[in-house]
Amino acid sequence: MVTITRLSPADAIAEIGASAPGPGIGAFFDLDGTLIDGFTAAVHVGDRIRRRQAGIGELLGVFEAALRYRFGRLEFEHLIVRAAGYLRGESLAELDALGDRLFVERVATRLHSRMHEIVQAHQGRGHTIVLSSSALSIQALPVARFLGISNVQCNHFELDDHGRLTGGIVKPIVWGASKAAAVQQFCADNGVAVQRSYFYADGDEDAASMSLVGCPRPVNPRSGLAAAAAAHGWPVMSLASGRRGPVRRLRYLAKHVRRDRD
Repeated sequence: MVTITRLSPADAIAEIGASAPGPGIGAFFDLDGTLIDGFTAAVHVGDRIRRRQAGIGELLGVFEAALRYRFGRLEFEHLIVRAAGYLRGESLAELDALGDRLFVERVATRLHSRMHEIVQAHQGRGHTIVLSSSALSIQALPVARFLGISNVQCNHFELDDHGRLTGGIVKPIVWGASKAAAVQQFCADNGVAVQRSYFYADGDEDAASMSLVGCPRPVNPRSGLAAAAAAHGWPVMSLASGRRGPVRRLRYLAKHVRRDRD
């Protein structure tokens, strides 16, 4: 019988506190399901539905694509390009502003507070922090700014000469093996020791990135990543929902806005 090693957030923070300081150690964080409870893309789709910007064809297409992806019949690259196609002609500047608004209104409540503490623990040791996500820039960048993470690996829309979306995604698309390659390249370019670095994620596709680093840290792992963790002896963290009610959300945002201004 394979035993899964458990790591509490408190133990993880203590471990980071005892680690070597300095930017030569990296801490890579996935976004959806790791820093955030749920999927930021769903927040954006929900907003389009509420504002009646999504036609019936888009709704059916998104639903079909999500089901096909969930059951392994659609590759992530096809899924994200299909989603970008629905936004063809949109202004990136306007989508960036929308991303900032949705973060405040709907995404901040989904932040895992314990993961925020882990980010801060790494920042306190002077480690190089990277948000490494397959999400789009309009979803990933507002979270990175709030958490004080300046290094971001994510997917970007292709743009025309007027800053409008073409319906494509900049290649290579960040996901699975390509994300692992991006992590490895980042470490090589920035003097970060891969074998002394951490990677936090929940998705099966991130097993490739986990295998690179010396400190893989599955967080609420899905079945495939949980199996990989058990096979390799990677310690697993389990987190409760990170969602906050409206009052707690406002207090949380106000607290960290004050902190950033001090």
